[in-house]
Amino acid sequence: MPQVAVTLAEGRTPAQIRELIHEVHAAVLRTVNTRPEYIRVVVHEVPRTHWATGDVTLTEADDATAQAEEQS
Repeated sequence: MPQVAVTLAEGRTPAQIRELIHEVHAAVLRTVNTRPEYIRVVVHEVPRTHWATGDVTLTEADDATAQAEEQS
């Protein structure tokens, strides 16, 4: 029974999440010998304030990008 976990920073629409689930399910179905009803896809959304790269949260990076664009 395949289970796929996807972790994303929050901010996608419900339609985008649904399409992601559909595409992941289809990929597993194409590549793994299992029945469709056995495939599990779980999407975890993480607040942008709780996800950091290089000690900079995604929110901080968003703010820095917005400031740079305003200065341009």
